[in-house]
Amino acid sequence: MRGVTGRLMLLDTASLYFRAYFGVPESIKAPDGTPVNAVRGLLDFIDRLVKDHRPDHLVACMDADWRPAWRVDLIPSYKAHRVAVEHTSGPDEEEVPDTLSPQVPVIESVLDAVGIARVGVAGYEADDVIGTFTARATGPVDIVTGDRDLYQLVDDARGVRVLYPVKGVGTLQATDEAALREKYGVDGRGYADLALLRGDPSDGLPGVPGIGEKTAARLLAEFGDLAGIMAAVDDPKTKLTPSQRGRLDGARPYLAVAPKVVRVAADVPLPDVDTALPRAPRDPAALEELAARWGLGGSLQRLLATLSA
Repeated sequence: MRGVTGRLMLLDTASLYFRAYFGVPESIKAPDGTPVNAVRGLLDFIDRLVKDHRPDHLVACMDADWRPAWRVDLIPSYKAHRVAVEHTSGPDEEEVPDTLSPQVPVIESVLDAVGIARVGVAGYEADDVIGTFTARATGPVDIVTGDRDLYQLVDDARGVRVLYPVKGVGTLQATDEAALREKYGVDGRGYADLALLRGDPSDGLPGVPGIGEKTAARLLAEFGDLAGIMAAVDDPKTKLTPSQRGRLDGARPYLAVAPKVVRVAADVPLPDVDTALPRAPRDPAALEELAARWGLGGSLQRLLATLSA
């Protein structure tokens, strides 16, 4: 990660191209009839992000492994319901719509030819790449994601916020600590504890039975963090109801491993990449060929015009 000064924007790329795929009609096709709605939608989205937020640095963060074995070893149900094909060596294959899968390599090739840094690291999810870039950043950070898990990185003191698409990819909610406290009753640091206590069916995280979001937020407000809550379980003088004490006590095996699964890594071995926002395409010839083959038309032209402005 070369000298990053100024505003850094980190894209949770898979989250965004999934949204583009479902938000843009599949009738958007290449000359050969292949749907390119996710490709065009993502390019339009990046164009809008650069126009509206003017980052100095931009990284498309990728899932080199969307379900890392080290997380599954700790909680076997982690994302299990989303596995399409299991592999004994290498990452399992995620269930992805048939007409989206072929668009992913096109997205990767176009980003590379434009010159937008694209980073995925073996054994880690995009969230972990984002977590590590954020930990190393010296300036403000905008994380663009449709995944609430990354709310845990929000930090007003460091200028880290999440831009969350609330409608398609056109309307973004800028999430800072005030927004988190208003909606969830916790700040960025507390969000991971909230998430692991209440659970998350979309990620296969069971949570603590009988502890929902509001109860989790109340416990965190009273006892500070997960360690404080578990210390309260062990102290008979604390004001936990008998049922809360019993549920938390019974969930100790889960609560011992859940933090490592839920918290994003901050120590991923990132490659040395140039994250500066490109002003001109890195590989104009390759980009011209991709544009013609896949019919990228106005979406690509608009992005290139915005980058060169």
